[in-house]
Amino acid sequence: MRVTAVATGKVQGVGYRHFVEVCARSLGLHGTVQNMPDGTVHMVAEGSQAALDEFTSLVRAHGHPLIRVDDLRIISGNGTGEFPGFHVQW
Repeated sequence: MRVTAVATGKVQGVGYRHFVEVCARSLGLHGTVQNMPDGTVHMVAEGSQAALDEFTSLVRAHGHPLIRVDDLRIISGNGTGEFPGFHVQW
């Protein structure tokens, strides 16, 4: 399965990409996370449905002292297997 998500809020310059990467790797997911020019953070994750459900909960970063996710737009679909691991894109 695959989740494509876009996070808005205070998500750039606060370590959010690293936070997302740690969450994804801890769940065994594959994909990428990247800052976008419009101030959002775009992420793609692939793995089991249970792991993706946990991932989308974790990346909301509830209670984090620096990160504030105001909205997380999620599109679900089928995985492609194109990612060898989970990485931050620059």
